[in-house]
This record gives sequence, C-alpha cells and structure tokens, in this order.
Amino acid sequence: MKRVIIIGASSGMGMEVAKLYLDRGYRVGVAARREDRLMALKQLAPDRVVTARIDVTDDDATTQLRELIERLGGMDLFFYSSGVGKQNRSLAADIELGTVNTNAMGFTRMIGEAYRYFADRGEGHIAAITSIAGTKGLGPAPSYSATKAMQNVYLQALEQQAHSRGLKIHFTDIRPGFVDTDLLNDNFHYPMMLRPERVARHIVNAIDHQRHVAVVDWRYRILTALWRRLPRPLWRRLKL
Repeated sequence: MKRVIIIGASSGMGMEVAKLYLDRGYRVGVAARREDRLMALKQLAPDRVVTARIDVTDDDATTQLRELIERLGGMDLFFYSSGVGKQNRSLAADIELGTVNTNAMGFTRMIGEAYRYFADRGEGHIAAITSIAGTKGLGPAPSYSATKAMQNVYLQALEQQAHSRGLKIHFTDIRPGFVDTDLLNDNFHYPMMLRPERVARHIVNAIDHQRHVAVVDWRYRILTALWRRLPRPLWRRLKL
C-alpha cells in the first residue's frame, strides 16, 4: 500500500488531493495547523488516515514530520500544499515578513526534511504547490510573488542536486492560477478562477506522469508564456 503525506490538507487543494489518494487506496498522512479540520478526512477512511498538527513555521516542525512518517509506516510521496498570500499594496511589514516566514522559511524547512528522508531511503517523490506568481514580480503582492519564485528555483536546484547524487527522487513543481480557496478570500474579484476539485485532478495527473513543472490550467499556460516575454520596461507600466 503506497503512502503519501500531505502538508496543508485542512482545506482547498490539499484536502481535495488527499481525497483522491484515499480513493486510490493509499495510506494518507495529513497535517495542518488546525488538526481538528482534518477530522473530515479521517472519517472517510479511519484505518488509512493519520493526522497531525504541524505548523511549518515552528522550529520543531521537522521533528513532527518525522513522527508522522513513522506513524504512517513510511512515505513514498510528499505533497506540500501549505502557504499564505495576501495583496499588500501598502507594503505592511507584518504581511511581508509573515509571508516570507511561511512561504520561504517554512517551505525550505519542510521540503528539505522530505528530501533528506528520501535521500536516506534512496528514492521518493516530492511535489509542491507553488504558483504562476513566481514567474513575474507582481506589484500587488510583492513578498508572495518573490517567495513563489524562490520555491520554483529551490525545487529546480534540489532536482539538479538529486540527479548529480544519483538519487531517484522525482520533483513536481505545480503552478496553479487563481484557485477558489480560503487563500483568495479577500473580497477581490480574480479572473479565470479555478475550482479546487478540478485543480486536484490536474495535480494527481502531473504527479502520476512525473511532470517536472505543471501549470494549471491551459489558460494560465498561455498567460504565463506571454507575460514571460514582456520586456521589463513594459511590465513595470502595467496596472495590476
């Protein structure tokens, strides 16, 4: 029986991905800051779901992850779905620093621990939700787009390192567009909004095919391909 651990499974894409892997018969370890929100998943398959409270910004989060892996009986796939993001046009310091703490420090802490586990084991698969926001600096959300770019590069660097070390660790960088989750619950109208259930199916398919980078969906693949080509002087004049 295959085993997956999902960080950030209390709602949105993390929860929907957990449901899909339960449907496939996996043993699923789920973690979030609020463990009570994971009970709905536990009730779906009490004998195959293991829950844990993990806050990725805590210094002992890696210890908690190792304990969850042990309780699950091992780990074949690590799926990271945790993160924060807010528009911050006034550049409020607490928002900027809080975003960096979660999306950069927390991401590095947890992805790094999963990598070390798989390096010791000799194989594994790390998949993480980053964002299309990492492809350009977005004025309304500076620290969010910057930390997402960091996540993209960090996964790429680990992939290169694993290959040079001869480790059979696969990486999937998942870059969704706007998804209708609690993260975007800020009374702002976002275009081309995606449903988390649909995005979850794209995610699992990308992991199945060991895709290196998966932009969800086709509209955002076109959008990011276009804005990557915009010269810097033109990009900075755009009103977002």
